[in-house]
Amino acid sequence: MQRLGGKVDILSLSLSELETLLVSMNEKKFRAKQIYSWLHEKRVTSFQAMTNIAQALQHKLEEQCALIPLQAIRQFVSQDGTIKYLLKLHDGHVVESVFMTYKHGNSVCISSQVGCRMGCRFCASTIGGLERQLHASEMLGQVYAINQLSGKRLSNIVIMGTGEPLDNYDALVSFIRLVTSNEGMGISQRNITVSTCGIIDRIYDLAEEDLKITLAISLHAPNQTIRKTMMPIASQYDYDKLIQACKDYVHKTKRRITFEYSLIKGVNDSKECAMALAGVLQGILCHVNLIPVNTIEERDYRHSSLDTIQAFKHLLEKRHINATIRRELGSDINAACGQLRRTYTHDKNQNKNETD
Repeated sequence: MQRLGGKVDILSLSLSELETLLVSMNEKKFRAKQIYSWLHEKRVTSFQAMTNIAQALQHKLEEQCALIPLQAIRQFVSQDGTIKYLLKLHDGHVVESVFMTYKHGNSVCISSQVGCRMGCRFCASTIGGLERQLHASEMLGQVYAINQLSGKRLSNIVIMGTGEPLDNYDALVSFIRLVTSNEGMGISQRNITVSTCGIIDRIYDLAEEDLKITLAISLHAPNQTIRKTMMPIASQYDYDKLIQACKDYVHKTKRRITFEYSLIKGVNDSKECAMALAGVLQGILCHVNLIPVNTIEERDYRHSSLDTIQAFKHLLEKRHINATIRRELGSDINAACGQLRRTYTHDKNQNKNETD
């Protein structure tokens, strides 16, 4: 069982794991369902709030288990209605989560790690490297916190914030099972998207989990040569093998896969790149999400013009590749992954240095 601050991380436990914990405490097994309901349906933040649980058991839980809600320390509201939250974890680390509104419902984008070690050169999340993995409870805590803070019903979850989800595989799968549990929030698995830059062995593992989620591959290039200049992971995982893993995933799961493609001026946005990408993806049950890359102070990449993006989309569609252009949300509040966290960390360190 995962531990948080030296205690059992109770919010990360499945119902069966919670039953095992209660039995180890010499408590009746049925109490687990009551506690699970308090945690995941009513979403209480203290054991004392569990009013149908005896005080003696409340004290046991308090002594042996951690239940620490995430604390919102900053909140930014965009003109388009997007809300970005900076949430503090129990150990002082911070993560970013974003609330977004779409015609099909409200979505939340959550982080899977504190920082990231993948090193993608167009992403602010990777600049400071990986600091630590998030527990399933901390991923779940982001969803619960935004549900409460926004006051809105959430219908979709994208694990596309800071971090590489498949680099935190066990916590990711636990989170998905918890947030889709009928005894908890009950989000449909079909409304969950997991984004990865392409850890091939974990893609095969995920295909065996019997999940109905959408897998999104951060591809961003039509070939190995260009991908290696943008994404260090390409040196470890060959492009052709990644594409084959995607084909195998679709064959196994019967689920359409999404390919994310950040268009970068002069790097991967040419007509030749569009035609090459269409050739690579031919015959795969897929959708291409074209993303105008976010301008990041520490990087020299700039996003393509609207005309170039539209032309790229048109060339894909001519080759019968389904493509859409991602709507830019929250650009006025640093909503790109990692930007707000980096600003906060920089300001905090600068203030510390000034007072030393």
